[in-house]
Amino acid sequence: MSLPPILTERLRLPAVASPMFIVSGPELVIAQCKAGVVGSFPSLNARPAAQFREWLVRINEELAKHDADNPEQPAAPYAVNLIVHKSNDRLEEDLATVVEFQVPIVITSLGARADVNEAVHSYGGIVLHDVINNVFARKAVERGADGLIAVAAGAGGHAGAQSPFALINEIRTWFDGPLLLSGSIGHGRSILAAQAAGADLAYIGSAFIPTDEANAVPGYKQMIVDSTAADIVYSSRFTGVHGNYLRPSIAAAGLDPDNLGDRDPSIMDFGTDESTGTEAKPWRDIWGSGHGIGTIDAVVPVADVVDRLAAEYAAAKARLQQL
Repeated sequence: MSLPPILTERLRLPAVASPMFIVSGPELVIAQCKAGVVGSFPSLNARPAAQFREWLVRINEELAKHDADNPEQPAAPYAVNLIVHKSNDRLEEDLATVVEFQVPIVITSLGARADVNEAVHSYGGIVLHDVINNVFARKAVERGADGLIAVAAGAGGHAGAQSPFALINEIRTWFDGPLLLSGSIGHGRSILAAQAAGADLAYIGSAFIPTDEANAVPGYKQMIVDSTAADIVYSSRFTGVHGNYLRPSIAAAGLDPDNLGDRDPSIMDFGTDESTGTEAKPWRDIWGSGHGIGTIDAVVPVADVVDRLAAEYAAAKARLQQL
């Protein structure tokens, strides 16, 4: 099955920047799209809810201006992430805004709902759904998702535990639609590896945290630069869903990274004080990150990150041709 044009045209790299809680805002999304990768953000990052509309107006206006000024290199499309979970009391309002603005790509997480997919399809948008295993993948497609994001071991934030090779191969036994791979993709050769493994595009998050445009505090950005995969802790303690977090940020919150315990997934939350037992809040104080940060050595503009990834991707393709 060929990819829809929106996932191929205007992209400098076969890559989608993942939506990161707090970190992804208009500045980051606009910079990612201008650089040639799909930029995205969670609707819940816009607070209060009325700000969501303001962000969409700004993103559309700035990308339209960029396209007018750069007809030979128009911006990549953008995406909005909707949390499809009963804890999200903004879902219906945010979905109505998505439909009004005809957001081209919608990424759904933590649940799959046919009515959400139908609403996006009503204006010609596409839906990509986060999954951590093959069972969830089947449910998402059955409920109308156009494509899947395989969130494998090593991904930042809420992540699965399966090997990317296992997860991609199981999905590809029955699904030939758009498939993205998330998990430790911080280098251009990893983008090529994702394609070789069976994915169409890479899904990249942590590499964009230490950038000038990211809405992350300086300490968070520097911790990404200073850390490696060995500094990542996988735990459900903070939201009720397993995720990957930076060990030093856990320790700084007064918790023991090696003795966190688990949280009951039935009482999932996304940032209350009770979720940690301290004043520290997930995402704000306890910072998410994937395993693929070992090659990051500086805080730079988004354009520099995409330039680096593109050069590494091209070099990896050239090397394969020589083998």
